[in-house]
Amino acid sequence: MKVCVGTIVHHPEDARIMHRQIRALLDAGHAVTYIAPFTHCNVTPPRQITAIDVPRAVGLRRGRALSAARRALKKGAKDADILLIHDIELLLALPRKRPTTVWDVHEDLVGSLETKTYLPESARRMLPHLVNRIESRAERRMHLILAEAAYRDRFLGNHPVIPNTTYVPATPPPLPGANRLVYVGHLSEARGALEMIELARRLAPAGVRLDLVGAADPDVRPMLRDAQRAGLLDWYGYVPNDHALRMAEGAIAGLSLLHDVPNYRQSLPTKIIEYMARGIPTITTPLPMAASIVGRADCGVIVPYGDVDAVAQAVLRLRDDPERRAVMGARGYAEARGHYHWPDHARDFIARLEEWSLPAPAAALPRVVPA
Repeated sequence: MKVCVGTIVHHPEDARIMHRQIRALLDAGHAVTYIAPFTHCNVTPPRQITAIDVPRAVGLRRGRALSAARRALKKGAKDADILLIHDIELLLALPRKRPTTVWDVHEDLVGSLETKTYLPESARRMLPHLVNRIESRAERRMHLILAEAAYRDRFLGNHPVIPNTTYVPATPPPLPGANRLVYVGHLSEARGALEMIELARRLAPAGVRLDLVGAADPDVRPMLRDAQRAGLLDWYGYVPNDHALRMAEGAIAGLSLLHDVPNYRQSLPTKIIEYMARGIPTITTPLPMAASIVGRADCGVIVPYGDVDAVAQAVLRLRDDPERRAVMGARGYAEARGHYHWPDHARDFIARLEEWSLPAPAAALPRVVPA
């Protein structure tokens, strides 16, 4: 099977796209053409894929990226058996002649508008209606894959869920340590960047270091740089997912201090599963799914939104109790290995694409009926 994968929004080494889905396709023996902003992100494409470079869609400047995407999709999808896209923007750039098309829905797009600080207020009011129309049109014309079961409420059909899990090592990782915290993921105000900077300031006298691994929104970058210059934390910027997770090993805990915004409320933060897979406790805000898994597995601490004092106290209690953090790390690892190991879900992902790539009518779009 020849698969054309496309994104102009996500980093080319996005964990779900590159490190899970494309890796699964290659492992299954399929050929992959990957349309992504390699040059913009300073990424060298893997030799195993056919790469098509495009500009990245950033902020309000998306016209050039969309124009390039139209040309790239026409070229990349020409000989493909299936086209897999990851951005709502690419729904506006699809060629008329194309193979069976699949849209992988990563997030609650309407809910995420609240966190897109570059959008003017007028756009935030108008865009939900436009997004709903685009989603409805896409559902009638292509197959959908959902990253979260909660996204089903946005669509009429009963679309398959391929959860955003992770690779869990076959053997338990090193025990949690006692002198550093870690955060892996994109940094923004809504993801708790400001709280983490303040946390680093409060923990520095206690000898606890904070490692931040991920790219950051423009509005928080100056504060992160200032905190790093002051010696309060280490901010590594974007690091490919597999390397970033190895960096997390041996920490006191992994942080997930997401705010209570619609885009996060019904989602399971992947970073929590990643911390569990690497054998470290999680400190998380009480988002429903995050609190549910951490509470059920007893593999971390749940803290109130925006309460830096509570986070600092949780960190110091874990630092001073090596047995507790070791037990939490072991419980999290066992839960992740048993239920959130990506290869267990990759089989369903590959099977769906293989089925949908078959010639019509075998892979014809199902009639959309209420789920």
